[in-house]
Amino acid sequence: MVPWPKNKNVISTKWVLRNKLNEDGKVVRNKARLVCKGYAQVEGIDFEETFAPVVRLEAICMFLALEVYKNFKVYQMDVNLAFLNGNLDEEVYIEQPDGFQISENLDFVCKLKKALYGLK
Repeated sequence: MVPWPKNKNVISTKWVLRNKLNEDGKVVRNKARLVCKGYAQVEGIDFEETFAPVVRLEAICMFLALEVYKNFKVYQMDVNLAFLNGNLDEEVYIEQPDGFQISENLDFVCKLKKALYGLK
């Protein structure tokens, strides 16, 4: 928590709630995710460039070659979230999330150390 910066854009957030269902359609668990409203970010001020979480074909070939050489078993590969929770080089500030406000410091904001969903 830091005081509200005067020269920086502060990004608002929202909670995304989802119910996970089993095969019978019954709720197994509830999931909550805090998401940044990245559309409020301004290019050149809040960020310089964006990245798409994609993997190069050479990296997959090298991984599978190592798997064959070491006789490992690969059941699943997931490369979709390559940049999620990555360390941030820029200063990014978000508002205090709903339900987690500190009443004596309502003018304070959160300074992010790692990326969240929705950031550019």
